[in-house]
Formats: sequence, C-alpha cells, structure tokens
Amino acid sequence: MLVLPDPSHLDRVQDGYIRALLTRRFRELAQEDFAYEELGEFLLIEPGDTAADLEAQGRICVTSGPFNAACYGDAGFSPGFECLEEHAGHCFEMVHILNDSGYGVIVIVPDQPDIDEELLRFCREYATLTPDLIAP
Repeated sequence: MLVLPDPSHLDRVQDGYIRALLTRRFRELAQEDFAYEELGEFLLIEPGDTAADLEAQGRICVTSGPFNAACYGDAGFSPGFECLEEHAGHCFEMVHILNDSGYGVIVIVPDQPDIDEELLRFCREYATLTPDLIAP
C-alpha cells in the first residue's frame, strides 16, 4: 500500500489516471489554509493488500462494522465511509473523515483484477458512479 501524505510522493504512482486524479485532489486541498498533514493522507491499494491491511494502516473501518459487530456480508452491516465513488474503468475513491477537524483518509482502490477480490466487491456494491474528472 502506498501512503501518499503530500504531492511529492506522486512519482510513485504508476497508473496515469490515478496519478492525475491524485494531482487534482492535492490541488483542491492546497486551496485550503492547512498543511497537508493536518488534512489527512491518501492510501493507494496495491496488489496483495487486503481490506484488513487497509483497516490497520488507515485506522478506518471498511469491511468491519464501525457501528456494531456486523461485518461486510452480514445482516445489519452498514459501511463507515463518508463517500465512495467509482471512476468507471479506473478506480474507486473512498473517503473516511476521522475527527471533527475534518482530518481524513482517502483510499484509492484500482479497479484491476490483481486487487483484493473482497475489497473490489465491497467497492462495486457501495460506490456511486462519478463523472470522469480526468480528461483523456
């Protein structure tokens, strides 16, 4: 999993669409009057990363229940993200706000066959389709 706390780490992102999306997001955050580390961090899922890895690294609930003991797939499960958007054919963007200051963890899940099957299934089930933000 790539941890991207600020734009200086974008050269580590291989996928052109995802790099452009993250560049856009960092540019949007730069308009705020805060340092990047005060606003949050981006996590980019890589092959081999699981939902459990994501939960541990990001200190967020994804497939475990944030509100009760129900987990993804159980009756009564409710996801804990603020929003989950599908960038069709490219990736999913999941936002978790962790405190009242607005500090967040933004997770990018590439829509690729070598990404954890459970994580992709979760994203496909809960995501809303967003207009394409990145020009070809």
